[in-house]
Amino acid sequence: MNDRVSRGVLDLDVALARASVRAVDASTHPELAGDAADLLVAYLEQIGIEYVFGVPGGAIEPLYNALARSARRGGLKHILARHEAGAAYMADGYARETGKLGVCCSTAGPGATNLITGVACARENGIPMLVITGQPALPLLGRNALQESSCTGINTLSMMQHCTHYNTMVSHPDQMEAKLVTALQHAIRPPRGPVHLSFPSDVFRTPLASATPSYDLKKLLRPSSLIDEEALTELVDRLNEARKIVILVGGWCGEGIGAMLQFATLRNAAVVTTPDGKGLLSPRHPLFRGVFGFGGHGSADEVLQDPSVDLILAVGARMGEWNSGGWNKSLMNERLVHIDESEEHLALTPMARLHVRGRIVSIFDRLIEQANQESRCEYEQQRAEQAAQAAVWEPESILAERDKCLSDSTPIKPQRLFHELGRLFPQRTRYLADTGNSVAWAIHYLQPSDRRLGDRRLGGGIKRVISRRQSSGGWLRLTMNFVPMGWAIGGAVGTAAANPDGPVVCITGDGSMLMNGQELSVAVAEQLTIVFVVLNDQSLGMVRHGQRLTGAEQHACTLPSTDFAALARALGATAHTIASPQDLLNLDIETICARKGPTLLDVRVAADEVPPMSVRMRVLAASL
Repeated sequence: MNDRVSRGVLDLDVALARASVRAVDASTHPELAGDAADLLVAYLEQIGIEYVFGVPGGAIEPLYNALARSARRGGLKHILARHEAGAAYMADGYARETGKLGVCCSTAGPGATNLITGVACARENGIPMLVITGQPALPLLGRNALQESSCTGINTLSMMQHCTHYNTMVSHPDQMEAKLVTALQHAIRPPRGPVHLSFPSDVFRTPLASATPSYDLKKLLRPSSLIDEEALTELVDRLNEARKIVILVGGWCGEGIGAMLQFATLRNAAVVTTPDGKGLLSPRHPLFRGVFGFGGHGSADEVLQDPSVDLILAVGARMGEWNSGGWNKSLMNERLVHIDESEEHLALTPMARLHVRGRIVSIFDRLIEQANQESRCEYEQQRAEQAAQAAVWEPESILAERDKCLSDSTPIKPQRLFHELGRLFPQRTRYLADTGNSVAWAIHYLQPSDRRLGDRRLGGGIKRVISRRQSSGGWLRLTMNFVPMGWAIGGAVGTAAANPDGPVVCITGDGSMLMNGQELSVAVAEQLTIVFVVLNDQSLGMVRHGQRLTGAEQHACTLPSTDFAALARALGATAHTIASPQDLLNLDIETICARKGPTLLDVRVAADEVPPMSVRMRVLAASL
């Protein structure tokens, strides 16, 4: 026992000595001094992060002290969410808009568990995100401390394990830099996604001789341009043999979409997209033939079923239920070539003729370089012909339902609403479509006008630098696979914070608004130009339609009549009730888009109009 006491005293003396050394160094170089939380913030500043989204609490307070110090010197700004899940959705929206890392944080215990839904959503949608949570001080762990979240309490670290790519507790300040670098490498490299670092409060408070980063994260996190050369050579051979090609653009193609469209033009290949890929190009691009999968178009199915098609290039697409049209056999067959950066995505298509792994923009730059000279010479003639046809294609279902898209009936038909949303808002608008009827209507009917058709560069050997996109978001953002209600509400806040110069339109349902609508208050506080379009049909619309179409009991899907315009005004926003198409047309959209602060449109939509959800119904029917 005496030996243990002696060792304990010795350890305490060593710790005090180290602290004394740090104090001396800090007094000698006060400009470098700080604690471990300051060092973490310094790294975030180094990689150009502008915002951290979160909700404070005792265990995470040292980080908030460091954020306050950063804000005073013009560094990071914190945006206070109303719920931690909202903070994760905001970080998601910020990451999609900027192409940077989204950062969110919470205190221990319930703060961390509240984050989990938003973190899981980011995991399934490939959103690079750093999740920071607090813990009680190390000496308190195992003693039933308030909101203890370690392995001896409600183990939030274990919970996060299943929805992150890297997950650890930093139990000593000397671990922080190594663990942070490792975490961020996992966050931004395929398959991109969230990572989680949990900090006991005393570790965050540890004084450091210097809070200056030891590593240059920009260099360490630089994207790789590696390509599977053998697979690429085989792809070139197959392309040279192919007579007719279709390109399926997935949601992970943001950086490479310009090169992909140029290659499509050189090969005169038809282009279809997955639902989450729709926002990456103009729906009026002359080669575009619609969306394949959930909420999609018959024209896309027709192109993929064409027996004369030799190769279908699925690029940057995670082939889950919605992206594959319920694992449609017209796509999931031996004509498929799957191109992706992620082995995880490629593993979902074992039936494919070929898998090509590598950075998408690098692969298509190489394919353009390999294109034969004859194709290059024909390029300008093809562009002229395609430009003349640019406005010809429209989804056959929209043409068939032209009367609904132009209907003056009251309440407003969703087809008319989405037709007008694409027409009324300016070209720079970002649209976010929430889970439920909102996303189905948006995928099928939202057609913004005056969009750039694609990259106009011809010189295949010229590397894109200036024109390369910094964001993989596109004009339409939505979630796939793991699709929480209310994601778009928080996501719109993060998007607008990152891009204050353009309006953001959040299309959501009344159910989602009742679940996460409190984040509207954040848009008021931050004076963000967001237009919240609430589809008010007094129900959980997709549930109600799904129950009816599958012959299930019509149960637990009805919502009370709610005046969302009044709620929005109570939170400090401007609001309008839209009961008819004329109410929508009477809005002064230019003024709405120019004002600082959110506007809510409470749109009373026709509840009996069934959204385009046949893919989901087919999968549900097959599972009964």
